[in-house]
Amino acid sequence: VLTVTGPTVIGPILRNIRPKQEVGSILKWEGILVDPIGALLAILVFEVILVTGIQQAAAVVVLSVLRTIILGAITGGAFALLLTWLIRKYLIPDLLQEFATLSFVVAVFLISNQIQEESGLFSVTVMGIVMANQKFVPVKKIKDFKENLTVLMIPVLFILLSARLTRSDIELMSYSGIIFLLILVFIGRPLSVFVSTIQSRLTFREKLFVSAVAPRGIVAAAVSSVFALKLADGGVPQIEYLVPVTFMVIIGTVLLYGFSSAPLARVLKVSQSDPRGVIIAGAHSWALEIAAVLHEKDFRVVVVDTNRYHVNQAKMMGLQAYQESIISEKAIDRLNLDGVGKLLALTSNDEVNAMGVLRFSEIFDNENLYQLRPDIKEDEREFSPQHLRGRFLFGKEVTFTNLSRKFSEGAVVKSTRLTAEFSYEDFMARYGESMIPLFLIDQGGQLLPFTSRDEIVPRQGNTIIALVDAPQTGAT
Repeated sequence: VLTVTGPTVIGPILRNIRPKQEVGSILKWEGILVDPIGALLAILVFEVILVTGIQQAAAVVVLSVLRTIILGAITGGAFALLLTWLIRKYLIPDLLQEFATLSFVVAVFLISNQIQEESGLFSVTVMGIVMANQKFVPVKKIKDFKENLTVLMIPVLFILLSARLTRSDIELMSYSGIIFLLILVFIGRPLSVFVSTIQSRLTFREKLFVSAVAPRGIVAAAVSSVFALKLADGGVPQIEYLVPVTFMVIIGTVLLYGFSSAPLARVLKVSQSDPRGVIIAGAHSWALEIAAVLHEKDFRVVVVDTNRYHVNQAKMMGLQAYQESIISEKAIDRLNLDGVGKLLALTSNDEVNAMGVLRFSEIFDNENLYQLRPDIKEDEREFSPQHLRGRFLFGKEVTFTNLSRKFSEGAVVKSTRLTAEFSYEDFMARYGESMIPLFLIDQGGQLLPFTSRDEIVPRQGNTIIALVDAPQTGAT
């Protein structure tokens, strides 16, 4: 029961820590795959307890494992292929795809459990893997629906399961339970990680970090509650300790790993850099000028463009550049985004900018997705709904055409530090109304792009990066 590390618990921890890709993938997939394995182990142990004789127990284990694997592959795979075919042939309306998927998941779970007890979780995991890896129909809406459903259902399930705990159950959480928790965290987990990664490419620091992140979640709580009832009916001694100890482990591991994992990741240097950097879509001349200034201010800059000449120019300027389409399905996987937390879509194609924003919404929050305002005279809401585009950069009248014209007329990107002697009002007075503020670097070193809606108020100690008409001397 306690071998599982649920993805619903490990996911928020990983999003907060942002570990390096290999470490993050290991912890993520451990949480996904170990859940059904843990449920299978629980049923195997349960059946072994109820049988007598080593040979009979071994036969039960082998047959149960084989039935679960075969059943999971057949039911999960078949229902995934059926659902994919129905969506591909437009036999399920777009409005009902999420609910149809949920119905299929419930059906797979129930069918599998009817044939082989506690095999349903493994079957739906297989179904999810098949759906995620097929290339025939998009699953983004289904994935978003799943995320929303998870946020809604997990707290409800925890409340319902913990409501079964009585005062006598809580009293069973003695010092021996705390000692068991400490052994599990400081001996059991590190031992299992280091043994299972003997010939892996992980460094000692990475292994140590993986050893220090293993929170238990809803599957442990649910499985322990179910089997406590079944084993109690079978007259198994001391079974009353199962649920209280499991909840103690869940609470203890979530608190311990939740508070310690982030500082430990920094100490072991397995987390990604502070995501202050930006990825810039477009490597034309003035986009590279903006990128160069940000690079000089110690922000990590990644430039992406499909034009090989532009990419080579960026590399000659000392920038990290990729010849890649920002809307490519593999773009996120191919780019090194360590230390990057914002997207600036600066291409001349408004649709590419918007689609790039949608692509990177998978890894960045909406507040960190920016694009140029399209060359339209109508209100910005006429271009596309807010959820289908990024935040418009630099001002209400600032478009690709306007910026290109100003740069062709000799405008330059200038950074100026505001002081008590040289305020933002002084800066505006010197460069006039034609000046376009691009970014503000606050006293904490964070980069804040100016947008068409935000009212950023520059203060003393901030640094303004702006587009000015002609080279001027000033405080820097």
